[in-house]
Amino acid sequence: MMAYSDLYQYRTRRRSLVFLLQVAARRVFPDYVLRVRYDVPRGYYCELCYRNGQAGEQEQVKLLKMTEILLLKQEMKRLVEENLPITARLMSRDEAASFFLAQNEPQKAELILSLRAEKCPVFTLCGVSDTLHGELVSSTGELGQFDLNSFGDGFCLRYEMYGRGSLLPNYAQLKISQALHAHSKWCESLGISGVGSLNNLIQDGRGSALISLCEARHERQCAVIAEAIKERRDSVKVVFIAGPSSSGKTSTALRLAQQFRVSGLNPKVIELDNYFKDRADTPRDENGEYDFESLGAMRIDLLNDQLTSLFAGESVEIPRYDFARGEGVFEGNFLKLEKNDILIMEGIHALNPEMVPGIDSTRIYRVYASALTSLNVDENVCISTTDNRLLRRIVRDNRVRSTSPEATLLRWPSVRRGENRNIFPFQENADVYFNSALIYELPLLKAYAEPLLRQIPGDSPAYPEAERLLSFLSYLAVLPPKDLAAIPPTSIIREFVGGQILSLF
Repeated sequence: MMAYSDLYQYRTRRRSLVFLLQVAARRVFPDYVLRVRYDVPRGYYCELCYRNGQAGEQEQVKLLKMTEILLLKQEMKRLVEENLPITARLMSRDEAASFFLAQNEPQKAELILSLRAEKCPVFTLCGVSDTLHGELVSSTGELGQFDLNSFGDGFCLRYEMYGRGSLLPNYAQLKISQALHAHSKWCESLGISGVGSLNNLIQDGRGSALISLCEARHERQCAVIAEAIKERRDSVKVVFIAGPSSSGKTSTALRLAQQFRVSGLNPKVIELDNYFKDRADTPRDENGEYDFESLGAMRIDLLNDQLTSLFAGESVEIPRYDFARGEGVFEGNFLKLEKNDILIMEGIHALNPEMVPGIDSTRIYRVYASALTSLNVDENVCISTTDNRLLRRIVRDNRVRSTSPEATLLRWPSVRRGENRNIFPFQENADVYFNSALIYELPLLKAYAEPLLRQIPGDSPAYPEAERLLSFLSYLAVLPPKDLAAIPPTSIIREFVGGQILSLF
């Protein structure tokens, strides 16, 4: 496992690549400004936008030709070859806000003013300045591999994979991009263009109203998914739900189950973890440790046999995996699917077709759940969906499992490797995406996560990562305690902060 110091350098280079792209865009297309919209599995989705200077005018996206994208890439490479210095200085708050407003970056100005800090660090390359909210490399020659690929109305900036020195794998990303785009548009419809406007909303006392809107949107998402599944009841017998760690899969399953009950269906929820192989038969990874996240750790034959029997109207005995004993046990839990029953199964391999090779795909409806936040820090810095999930996990694991934040951080790289291997390559197999992100959740999680992260001692290998997360959280206003009452007990976020009462009827 690489040290967090290596990860810090990796993130510094990745952040610097965004600045390099921004400078190249200003040079090649001086009438346009770069907008980094959100991160996708292969990099950052970006657009070039033109604004005519009218207040409140909608930005117009420039549809780039392949030849124009190539010009951008060539300019970036030229800047790297020249090994130009990137300098840093401090600006006063008001000076920085005025500067970025003049540079057509109102989100940056709004964030700077919302933080009320006296000074703001600003980096400059070839006469172009930005904050980037973190350290950059000292010169362009330090930057590694990158690429630009056409996608949608814009393009993707692809960067090297952490720990491998090669570009990120070319995952399909159409459906996930559509989900992120929809979330981004919804944020804009609420007047929330970035963290600065979110901070202002919370500080103005409108947090409770935002919570109500977010929860209503989640409820509507679940209702739409449940109705789509009901319309295919002649063929669909089981709903598979998958997603990365701390995406709210369990809550998503239970909320869908509630919607099924409302529509007259009778949901039966089974965890795919019940189909783990006995410990003695579990494969090991390259370090000799049990690889519980491998598809080879699952009793695929038993799962397929039981699903086939259930779809044929037969009764089967569902196993329960005893984690303490490391084996599956049968305790007389028999199941038979009646006319109005529908099976819900949740697990990391639910989107992998090799999980159910013997089952007709028309029998299965696949749901991908993840916290796909497309809220940005500002115009050129997007919030990592991974960081969103990590903060959820730190808070939940400490509350539910008494796991220290240090242990969670040290475990996280291994979790991420498992996701890259077992989840992300199959996410486009989903019939629908459920976006479990809530606009208000980061200001909420800040109140829980900051005290935990500050517990990590300075000599811990997890300390640099804790400091990075604390730095990120410092940009967010905290959700006032009075707004907690507005979070319903059925909310997905209560799976992590506590107070959830979701259950099957």
